[in-house]
Amino acid sequence: MEMSLLLSFLGAAVLLTLMPGPDNLFVLAQSISQNKQAGIATSLGLCSGLLVHITAAAVGISALLYQSSLAFSIVKYLGAAYLLYMAYQAFRERGATSTINNQQSRSYSSLYRKGIVMNILNPKVSLFFLALLPQFIDQNAGYPALQMVLLGGIFIIQALLIFSGISLFAGKLSTIVSRNEKASRRINLLKGTLLAVIGIQIAFSEK
Repeated sequence: MEMSLLLSFLGAAVLLTLMPGPDNLFVLAQSISQNKQAGIATSLGLCSGLLVHITAAAVGISALLYQSSLAFSIVKYLGAAYLLYMAYQAFRERGATSTINNQQSRSYSSLYRKGIVMNILNPKVSLFFLALLPQFIDQNAGYPALQMVLLGGIFIIQALLIFSGISLFAGKLSTIVSRNEKASRRINLLKGTLLAVIGIQIAFSEK
């Protein structure tokens, strides 16, 4: 593949990743409510979930998902229900007397798994790669499926770097907010609101 094509794809990938969306909002919510390590663990989970979507796009499974309205709806509503359940948990935690400083952090492996599940249960991601990757395939290079995997790998690397940057920034913000007990008690409200918004967004999304 030509370097100019790869650089064009990288530029498009960075711009798309920086746009407000379910993934970076989810990372932001976890980082603010806990710490930067929680955000990075979530980021690793989300990027691991991308492997499933990229593979699906490369072998044509995403095309089947696009053609089947029933399959799309099932995955979509499962993802929305999962996010709304996590929002419910966050709202329940808001009523607790603990603050960020003494709140027991969830295990990073649990956050990693949540990131994977959230990403896989968002059918828009599969359709996104199905629409994006073929536009950057070099027809003269051959092996289009392998090219899609390569482009997907580039996307994952830049997404992980950007998500990690968001985690570091939000982690510092969380440290500042945690010094204010009143503000820290509202973190779970913010987190629950973000998760609910993401869940509703997915539930009402169209192909």
